[in-house]
Amino acid sequence: MGTAVLVAAGVVVSDGPTRDPVSSARAQRAQSTLAGVAVVGERSSRTDYQREAFGTAWTDAVDVADGANGCDTRNDVLGRDLGDTRRGPVSTCPRAVVAGEFRSPYTGEFIVFRRDRRAGAVQIDHIVPLAYAWDMGAYAWPPTTRRELANDPANLVAVDAASNLAKSDREPAVWMPPNAGFHCQYAVQFVEVVGAYRLRLDAPSKQVLAGVLARC
Repeated sequence: MGTAVLVAAGVVVSDGPTRDPVSSARAQRAQSTLAGVAVVGERSSRTDYQREAFGTAWTDAVDVADGANGCDTRNDVLGRDLGDTRRGPVSTCPRAVVAGEFRSPYTGEFIVFRRDRRAGAVQIDHIVPLAYAWDMGAYAWPPTTRRELANDPANLVAVDAASNLAKSDREPAVWMPPNAGFHCQYAVQFVEVVGAYRLRLDAPSKQVLAGVLARC
């Protein structure tokens, strides 16, 4: 399928919303996309969600950007989002990131990544959570489409572990990144993914996202 293909070119970490022309133009396009998204009154959590329905975690066998490149999705995202990296082979990637550093876009926290020491301090978050996607329509998708959403780099970002755990599967009406400087990019990517995969949105989250995009 390969639907959502717009990938964040790095992350923006600042003390407040950015208003550069490129970001503003992207936010305007996201506003247009948001206007056409189907909306439900509120999220109704289904009881049949299972992570396994979205395929093997971080599989490379998908038809999305960076798919089938010989490197698993987690290492693709680490290579995209981390700086000052050192590479080396692991079983799932011949050029995996073994060390690097970055600022978590969700908090602005500076993190040094070492694969051999506290590798879990850096986690890969699904911007549109898989359980939320399931509730908003993915339960009816074919397995191939679910695998694509789970591994599409447009829906993924490297973050600090604490923020990833705090977010869990919460939608924008309930959770937004603590770092306000990332709200615009978060809202844009959330809307782009929802639009590309034709997911529904709960009405409170649409209101939150619309408010963020209007300020970008």
